[in-house]
Amino acid sequence: MTFLRCTLLTICLLPALAAGLAQQTVAKPVPSVRPSAASPAASPASSPILRPGATPTTHPAANVAPNYIIGASDVLSVTVYDYPNFSAASLLVRPDGKITLPPVGDITAAGFTPPQLSADITTRLKQFIIDPVTVNVTVLAVNSKQVFMIGEINHVGPISITPGMTVLQAIATAGGLTPYANKKKIYILRGEPGKQKNIPFDYTRALKRGDMQGITLAPGDTIVVP
Repeated sequence: MTFLRCTLLTICLLPALAAGLAQQTVAKPVPSVRPSAASPAASPASSPILRPGATPTTHPAANVAPNYIIGASDVLSVTVYDYPNFSAASLLVRPDGKITLPPVGDITAAGFTPPQLSADITTRLKQFIIDPVTVNVTVLAVNSKQVFMIGEINHVGPISITPGMTVLQAIATAGGLTPYANKKKIYILRGEPGKQKNIPFDYTRALKRGDMQGITLAPGDTIVVP
């Protein structure tokens, strides 16, 4: 009797034991490892030479009109678009009125306007470049246009003038008047020696009323402060 009970109990427990063994034999899922992203290829070192289609870095231009006449001591920038090797960021106009633009050589700049000089350089470049090019000449600094300050002023000597500069602005650029200046007797000498004309300028009137008395400075003027 006891044997019969044990046999029946064993038969009843067999399904449960089989299910437990089956669960233990199932392999645990292995977490998948994402492949690491390929590191981007190192970019080659940038070349200092600009690629075709690029233009050289431009510099701030002086406030000059297109009909401005270039003179000695002015500073120019020459940009040859798509051909940076023919460009120059800063060129000083020498006392002989010329600039040097490699590989073109010496070019007369004084006496020309920026558009005229651009056209001249374009023509000269045809012996080096077959394709049509665009050339731009920019005036970076105006040094050829000067007036001279003498008398009771803090900084006697030449100063560079900009287009439209007034007598009042020129005096301020030269450090202002001394305490002994006669503000109502200031005058401008204009013209060639021996043919100069005297242009009176009332400093007090200009300062208080903003009346520049219709005077616009010209290169070569001499401002005299008694």
